Amino acid sequence: MTSPKLTDHLLSTPTNPTYDEATRHPFLTEAGSGTLPLPRLALWLSQDRIYAAHAYPRFIGALISRIPFRETDAITSPREQQNQRILQALVKCLDNIVREVDFFRDTSETFGLSMEGWIERKGTRDYTAEMSRVAASGLFEGLVFLWAMEQVYFDAWSHVKACLDTTSSDNAGSRPAVQKFATNWSSVEFKAFVDELAGLVESFDIRPGTDLWSRAEAVWSRVVELEVEFWPLEGEETRMKKVEI
Repeated sequence: MTSPKLTDHLLSTPTNPTYDEATRHPFLTEAGSGTLPLPRLALWLSQDRIYAAHAYPRFIGALISRIPFRETDAITSPREQQNQRILQALVKCLDNIVREVDFFRDTSETFGLSMEGWIERKGTRDYTAEMSRVAASGLFEGLVFLWAMEQVYFDAWSHVKACLDTTSSDNAGSRPAVQKFATNWSSVEFKAFVDELAGLVESFDIRPGTDLWSRAEAVWSRVVELEVEFWPLEGEETRMKKVEI
């Protein structure tokens, strides 16, 4: 009997909070309906920039440092080929995040979404702290975490994009900016990137019932929890502004 793919298993594994709470959060529902207040969108963007510009590069760098290169491995050996595949994917992650930070800046300037003057949310601090912890735990757990983050983002913004496509387009409020984000993270190119990361996780050939399988389940559950907490709630756009002195 063929063992189930780990990533498929994780996507079907019940979590608390649920996966729907991470990918159908009220923030995303309002974004998809075009009713999300611009200040709340700006708050989210300021937090996502902290994640993207600071935490993500450190996370990827830590994973690169954990690739188990060995001078005794032949160039054509399976282990060396695996290591090179991981390195290439992680370098692509860094290239992508540099472009993404520029995308944040350009979009914020176009739509008046100030990323300055916001207090860092607890959900942001918890997320970036967990990235550091997982990166120090091991390469495999880090790759599961990486895939999980991107998978949730793809599903969340694909949901927003589907909602936008079925609602009236008055091109007002936060809708034009949300459309930019939703198009970016629901694209065919982004889906291919997520699938590539899933392929990396599967290349470890982890079997059900093993310690690494259980650890992957724990990583997945934690990512879902963190994603739920990362989306801003109603009213935070007023509470999280720094007081001007």
